[in-house]
Amino acid sequence: MSKLSRLVLLGGLTLAGRGAWADVTEPSLMGVDKISSGDTAWMLTSTALVLMMSVPGLALFYGGMVRKKNVLATLMQTFAITCVVTLLWWLIGYSWAFTPGSRFLGGASRAFFNGMAFMHDSNQLSVSHLALTIPETVYAMFQLTFAVITPALIAGAFADRMKFSAMLVFMSAWSLLVYAPIAHMVWEPSGWLNKLGVLDFAGGTVVHINAGIAGLASCLVLGKRLGYGREAMAPHNLTLTLIGASLLWVGWFGFNAGSAGAADGRAGMAMLVTQMATATAALGWMSAEWISRGKPSVLGIASGAVAGLVAVTPASGFVGPTSAVIIGLSAGVVCFIAATSLKQVLGYDDSLDAFGVHGIGGIVGALLTGVFVSKEISGVDGSFLIQLVGVGVTVIYGFAASFIILQVIDKTIGLRVTEEQEREGLDISLHGESIE
Repeated sequence: MSKLSRLVLLGGLTLAGRGAWADVTEPSLMGVDKISSGDTAWMLTSTALVLMMSVPGLALFYGGMVRKKNVLATLMQTFAITCVVTLLWWLIGYSWAFTPGSRFLGGASRAFFNGMAFMHDSNQLSVSHLALTIPETVYAMFQLTFAVITPALIAGAFADRMKFSAMLVFMSAWSLLVYAPIAHMVWEPSGWLNKLGVLDFAGGTVVHINAGIAGLASCLVLGKRLGYGREAMAPHNLTLTLIGASLLWVGWFGFNAGSAGAADGRAGMAMLVTQMATATAALGWMSAEWISRGKPSVLGIASGAVAGLVAVTPASGFVGPTSAVIIGLSAGVVCFIAATSLKQVLGYDDSLDAFGVHGIGGIVGALLTGVFVSKEISGVDGSFLIQLVGVGVTVIYGFAASFIILQVIDKTIGLRVTEEQEREGLDISLHGESIE
């Protein structure tokens, strides 16, 4: 694989045709006249769309699925994670993820966003070597929105039972020790998995498998909710959940099409295949549920749509519409099985199916990317076996690191709320507020 081909893989950023700047291998200063206003406008829009996926999208999606006594605590988790990860990204997260360094972690050249510049008088600004036609500030902000939503996804696995203080410590440590290294390995040219040829256009491994496997570790370490399997734990408000899923769907166009890094044909293809896979997965989950349970549910079709969004994410810049339909159908059916039958057989309490949807959906999408990658669209070849390596590394490292972090927190400040707090509800017991 050529150096340029590797650069094209990083988050799907299309650098071909950028002239001598295509050889840039680290963040650098560039004349303002080299920046594309069209690309910048699209990336500013995409950044806002992806941020909307977390607040309010994911917050409402998860908030509607928990019991009434835990709604505010669930919303609070997503909002607080957004704030904390923003500061960690400025501190060192961005630098560790997206600057040259070792095969496993970047350097500290962008710590505190040092060197990220806009100089009015000299008409210069800094650009990332991964997005040469937009300001580095925009690229860093775009990637921040990915860094925000990934740990927020994990919270769905341990909903209703983790201490707020423990959640903040876990998400902070996880963002720096798990998310940043995996992002570097997959999306940075010097990263090990990138050099190996692992394809991940917009975050199938970095975001979804990574978050899903951490969610599995979380619910295993914390244990089941009180009354799980014996008491009814129906969603409080499916209207909120469907609104949240709808916001995720719309925001995901920024997630996937924005990962082209430009307002170009590849962004258009990524947007199209995202729509195809999502609609197909929603219908696939709905149909599987209808056949097995006799009725199609609102929660089912919304969950299926999210499963399709997850699965097409790694493939979105590499496949065409027909392949996207196959990926979506596969994800809808497989994730339905994982979130229902598999969870019951294995007996773990993945409260809001973070692992069943994001972990399993991410694995399905990552592997099928290797099967359906189109060289005509992407300019690169894919391999199922190389994708399997990428999945395996993410699963093993993500689970092991998450498990260790959780154990350390549990042995120090404690992970889980008391039985009394859990019965009372986290809204009142942790935040002193409630929904009337």
